[in-house]
This record gives sequence, C-alpha cells and structure tokens, in this order.
Amino acid sequence: MIIDAHCHAWHHWPYLPAVPDPLSRARVERLLWEMDQAGVERAVLISAAIDGNPDNYAYTRSCASAVSERLVAFPDVDCRWHATHQTPGAAQRLRSVLRQFDPVGFTHYLDESADPAWLLSPDGMAFFAVADEARVIVSLACGARQLPTVGALAQRFARTPFLVHHLGRVKAQPSDTEGLRALLQLAPIPNVYIKLSGFGFAQEDGWDFPCTSALELVRAIYANFDVDRLCWGSDYPVSQRYMTYRQSLETVRTHCSFISGNDMQKVLGGNMKALLERGR
Repeated sequence: MIIDAHCHAWHHWPYLPAVPDPLSRARVERLLWEMDQAGVERAVLISAAIDGNPDNYAYTRSCASAVSERLVAFPDVDCRWHATHQTPGAAQRLRSVLRQFDPVGFTHYLDESADPAWLLSPDGMAFFAVADEARVIVSLACGARQLPTVGALAQRFARTPFLVHHLGRVKAQPSDTEGLRALLQLAPIPNVYIKLSGFGFAQEDGWDFPCTSALELVRAIYANFDVDRLCWGSDYPVSQRYMTYRQSLETVRTHCSFISGNDMQKVLGGNMKALLERGR
C-alpha cells in the first residue's frame, strides 16, 4: 500500500502567481485522479485555511467522508494564518476540535521566522498536553531554526508522534549545514517523524527534477533516522510548481536508490499506515 502522508485540497487556488483555473486546480477530484494514475491508495489531507479558503477543513472533511477508504483529513488548529495563533486558550480550542470531529491527527503551522519559545511556554505545553492525552498525531510545520525546540517538545510528550513537514525545511547541502545538524539531532528522539516531502523547497533550483541536491539531504536523513519514522508525501498540489504528482512519488521510489526494498515499502506507506491505525 502506498500512502501519501502530506497533500492538500482547496476550493480556490491559494497561491501566486494566479492560475487560469483557480476553482479547479486544487480540487479533490484532481488529487484522486493523480493518485489513481500513480497507484497511490490513500492520502492524508493537511487542511490549511489560507487565502480564500477559510473553511478548508470543512471541505477536506467532507471529501474524506465521501471516500473514507482513500482520504484522511487532518484539521488545522491555531496555525500561523489563524487570528488565534499563539494566543491564550489554545488548549481549549484544540480540545474542542478533537471532541467535535475526533480526527486521528491535526496540523499546526508555526511562523518559521518567529521565536519558537511558545512551544515550551505554559500555553504551548497545555496545548500539546491535550494532543498527548487524546493520543493523536501532531503534523508540525516549522523552520530549521525551530527544530531544537521541537525536539525538546517531543521529549516532553514522548508518546505523541510529531510528523515534521518537508525535510524540516532544511536547505540542501552545502548551503545549510547548521539546519542539517539541527535536523539530525532529532534522530535519537523516537517520536519524531520526518516527512520526505517538499523537495523543491530544499534547493535553490526547485524545478530541477529529480531535485538531486535535495536527495542528498534525504540520504543523510535515511542514514541517521530509524527508517520506521520516515514517510513520503507529495505536497500536492503545491508541488506542481516543480514536479508532477507522479514525479513526487518517483523522486523517492526511483531516485532514492539508496533506500532498500523493505525500507522503501515502509517509507512509501507502511509507516504512515501504522500511525493512522495507532490507538484506533
């Protein structure tokens, strides 16, 4: 089974430059078609209420309900685009979402340029304590400079899986040795997972499929992390900026030849399947 650990669907295309088909380019029907063509059985929809999509979780939730065998929707809770981001009451807001919708996980996006101290503040700790109590997956977007704080947070809540987006937003070598060092320092923390996704973000020439310099970053992650904590994700439709959906899969399946056969099965779906079934 191949499972896409990170993709999106929106009513309205949320990015610049403008596209000629903003009302169809990011719709779930296109995602499902792409999954079928690539042989991807399931996908995790990461909700993001950005630019013209204030009700994105309502949309992704309805999509997942219609084809529950194919899609799982994670709500976005107190993310950087929400007015409530890092304001008092975060724990209560998360508890309300979990009680109302009972998701297997949720996503939380940090402002990558901001000080990550909130994560370990009383409000931040209360927020993640709710996640820990509910035994849900935390899908976390952060910047490379925030990784040490993320590691400290994960150690505080050792039974909660933290899925770090897009290779930790580390830039490919040799431009970001400090970021890579911070990412690899998370390797001994057993509840930190890394999404092998967002390859174009990792290198200056993001369009240059198969993102050769980013694959060296994947190689370093694979050499240091337990393979059971690595999950492939397409980041579709955002990844259309630099590759097709099928290419996002083949970036790992074909071009990461250093990943062994059994390990590849885990990365492409086995690990995410185990997480989705965790505690359910």
